[in-house]
Amino acid sequence: MPELTVASRELIALNHSPLLIARVAETAGKTFDFLDPDTRTSPDSYAAACMAVGALIKGVDLLQSGEIDNGFALVRPPGHHAEYNHAMGFCLFNNVAIAAHYATQILCLEKVMIVDWDVHHGNGTQHSFYGSEKVLYLSTHQYPYYPGTGSLQETGKGKGEGFTINIPLPGNQGDRDFATIFDDIVVPIGREYRPQLILVSAGFDIYRGDPLGAMEVTAQGFAYLTRALVSLAEEVCDGRLLVTLEGGYNLNGQRDGILAVLGQLCGQRLETDYPVHLDEETVQRLSREKSVHPAILQAWELAKKYWKM
Repeated sequence: MPELTVASRELIALNHSPLLIARVAETAGKTFDFLDPDTRTSPDSYAAACMAVGALIKGVDLLQSGEIDNGFALVRPPGHHAEYNHAMGFCLFNNVAIAAHYATQILCLEKVMIVDWDVHHGNGTQHSFYGSEKVLYLSTHQYPYYPGTGSLQETGKGKGEGFTINIPLPGNQGDRDFATIFDDIVVPIGREYRPQLILVSAGFDIYRGDPLGAMEVTAQGFAYLTRALVSLAEEVCDGRLLVTLEGGYNLNGQRDGILAVLGQLCGQRLETDYPVHLDEETVQRLSREKSVHPAILQAWELAKKYWKM
């Protein structure tokens, strides 16, 4: 396991203002503080947030050097809601956005793809790259729901138009729906874009028993989504795929989902008593039985405006 890496303020500043960094740093050592009504800190939150960012940076470096094939940053706090100038939604710094900035600005990559399957829209991540063609952001999320962003019509601006693809869903979508989204929208766009690195904001709050979401994804579904992205990464960017932990509020769902993802990243069956192995019968069924949900069809039709679908 890589040694812990603490991100410097300079690295965090790739995506955040000095004002926000200083505000979060002020919470160090305090019993509690509130950065917004939902975002409470403890004495070690700032240190944990710096290490979370550092884990993503370390992961990108290891991928680029070829020391690892892929990776999973099991970090807290999460990040995809954190905006340039303020923390929100349990997120202090935007881990995945900083990693993407690091890849494009420091390592000089020209194309990075971020896939966000959290039940909540990653407003902070979207806003970080809304005008850029260097980072393609694709998000599936429950809508309308917190934080209120992520409508179908939010597709980027200027050079970034078409490089934000939102797939807003009303709720109660399960394995078949998400498999269709990845097979028919996410993967085809990724093949055309051909990123040099794929980052994943993996929120396990789309699990069927999560108390904050209304989705129906199982551990098998998480495994299927991961397998699709592993295959895409192997095809377009020498397997460079880095997953990071976002939401997840059902402990069983988070456990099973993470194990399912890890099994696919490792490319082998994990020795576990939990139902996390993806059998070929399920793969064939999910590949064959396409969802015709109107929200998915609408997202597919809009994506065709920008991508060859």
